[in-house]
Amino acid sequence: MTLKEVTPPVFPSGQLLPNEERIAQLFEKNTYSVVNIFDVTLRPTLNVTGLVEIPEGNGSGVVWDGKGHIVTNFHVIGSALSRKPAEGQVVARVNILASDGVQKNFEGKLVGADRAKDLAVLKIEASEDLLKPINVGQSSFLKVGQQCLAIGNPFGFDHTLTVGVISGLNRDIFSQAGVTIGGGIQTDAAINPGNSGGPLLDSKGNLIGINTAIITQTGTSAGVGFAIPSSTVLKIVPQLIQYGKVVRAGLNVDIAPDLVASQLNVGNGALVLQVPGNSLAAKAGILPTTRGFAGNIILGDIIVAVNNKPVSFSCLSIPSRIYLICAEPNQDHLTCLKSS
Repeated sequence: MTLKEVTPPVFPSGQLLPNEERIAQLFEKNTYSVVNIFDVTLRPTLNVTGLVEIPEGNGSGVVWDGKGHIVTNFHVIGSALSRKPAEGQVVARVNILASDGVQKNFEGKLVGADRAKDLAVLKIEASEDLLKPINVGQSSFLKVGQQCLAIGNPFGFDHTLTVGVISGLNRDIFSQAGVTIGGGIQTDAAINPGNSGGPLLDSKGNLIGINTAIITQTGTSAGVGFAIPSSTVLKIVPQLIQYGKVVRAGLNVDIAPDLVASQLNVGNGALVLQVPGNSLAAKAGILPTTRGFAGNIILGDIIVAVNNKPVSFSCLSIPSRIYLICAEPNQDHLTCLKSS
């Protein structure tokens, strides 16, 4: 028999199906907006065995704008951040894919980080033609069952695409940064170590979340992954770029634990224990709980509502001033304070 006789006919692949073509185009368009990130404090081990290993300090990120800002997870560069680097200090190496298919390497300088939402922003000095900012979509209109795509660098395999659906909404995410993040997106698109910090896209190719965590007993995807919704990303990232940190509203007062408040005959209100002397709460006139000359406890103020959301309270056996507190989100000052 000849080689020709044992070789089967080869059929042309032909055109992709419409859905396949759409997904392929979405990947080709968005892959240049996804970067590979390495924590500079961790050295990847040289792999001479040919086996797949999980690179330490390896993750993904997205190009945020044409100025070189890169968004990723806090925990992706957590080792470098644990050393409390100054703003502008190099904390990561960032590989970005050029249109010719060549990876370009840049130093990622710290702009700002927020552990509470497991987000961080880096800055690279790259030309504008190399930077392809990702399109940000709206996560507030997501529905369970709609298609989504994840692009990242799982196990160090750069620019890997996985496809799935939104399998849950408003999940509590326990991030590797050691914090719980509310409002998370659950997906069955395969998310593995190295995907952290990469984008979760909707069927139009818009960013709807930053992939951040998986539930697994083996270290690999078990079909349950989570992403920080774009609504949260849009609140945090601009502040990190502008201020280097997240500015959150706060009264800067110490509130009595439930047990202490109960022992003092306080019902459901928030009893103020301490007020720092130079705080905005002190300037607003909020009084702390103190002791009188005879050692008796003099209750401080009780906060009964925040942003017009009332906190119910029972009748108090000891009189105290009661306040309704209103605060503007993302502001350091009280915008209204009135006695009721």
